[in-house]
Amino acid sequence: MAENFRMFRGGNSSEDTQEQRSPNGSRRKRGGGGLPIILLAVIVLLILSYESVYSVGEQEQGVVTTFGRAGTVVTSGLHFKIPFVQKVTKVNTTILGFPIGYRSSTDEASSQETIDAESLMITADFNFVNVDFYVEYKVSDPIKYLYNSQQPKEILKNISQSCIRNIISNYNVDDVITTGKSEIQAAIKEMITEKLEQQDIGLMLVNISMQDAEPPTQAVIEAFKAVETAKQGKETAINNANKYRNQRLPEANAQADQIIRSAEAAKQERINEADAQKIRFEKMYDEYIKNPLITKQRMFYETMEDVLPGVRLIIDDGSGDLNKTLYLDELQLEDITRSADNNTGSSTVQADATGEEE
Repeated sequence: MAENFRMFRGGNSSEDTQEQRSPNGSRRKRGGGGLPIILLAVIVLLILSYESVYSVGEQEQGVVTTFGRAGTVVTSGLHFKIPFVQKVTKVNTTILGFPIGYRSSTDEASSQETIDAESLMITADFNFVNVDFYVEYKVSDPIKYLYNSQQPKEILKNISQSCIRNIISNYNVDDVITTGKSEIQAAIKEMITEKLEQQDIGLMLVNISMQDAEPPTQAVIEAFKAVETAKQGKETAINNANKYRNQRLPEANAQADQIIRSAEAAKQERINEADAQKIRFEKMYDEYIKNPLITKQRMFYETMEDVLPGVRLIIDDGSGDLNKTLYLDELQLEDITRSADNNTGSSTVQADATGEEE
């Protein structure tokens, strides 16, 4: 009893207050139970501090949810939130992409059959063609991206494949493989953008590019290469023909112009000649009215002067004797004229001699 009385009585010494005896008589310390509480409080404060502060990268955006309900979207930097009440989900906002119709060497998840199923398409002229695309996209609305759909990337991929097949089916195989790539890409991009706006999944199409387009078999590939070579030969022939045309056309135009000018000159000459003959006829007609007989004779003589030089003349007395026939066209007028001059000269000489003798 005395021992118990000393434990509870007032005015105990400091040693008695700090120590107490155990039932077996040993002493033990009291008053050290506050240290674990302090350590626990510090740990809780550290956890709360860690849960209250978060950072968002430069190429990210954070969606803050309060009790599971989406609230605000934060950009890059250091931010605070209410621990255990608010939660932050970070979304990558850089430009991402995925292939359609092929896989990179690092992607081994898809088999070759799946790739063929994506790339093999039919064209408007009922030909088959393998077309590969690469789709680039980015997150335009993080909240819609996280909560409007469960797999937004898969939705975008399905939309892209559908639009690609829809557009490819409107073009011939030659356009798909050669000249229509830019037009096809623009049409596909426009259709995908429209579909994404309808789905409203928080994704935005940046670009879609056609990587490759070729026939499905090697034999067809060779045939298309031959067709392409023929087209190039056609273009070369057309260019050569245009070059030849450009060279010959000026020369032909010059010749045509010369012919036209010559014809116009001949035309004007004939018109002038006709006008002159008309005037001559009118004057001759006036003379004929005055003196018909004389005018007839003069016209006859002028006509015979024009006609006779080109006519073969034979003088015959009608007896049938060839010795009496004179072929005037066989005579040389110069010889006749020369002989006539000689005869005239000899006569003159004889006349002079006769005069001297007298």
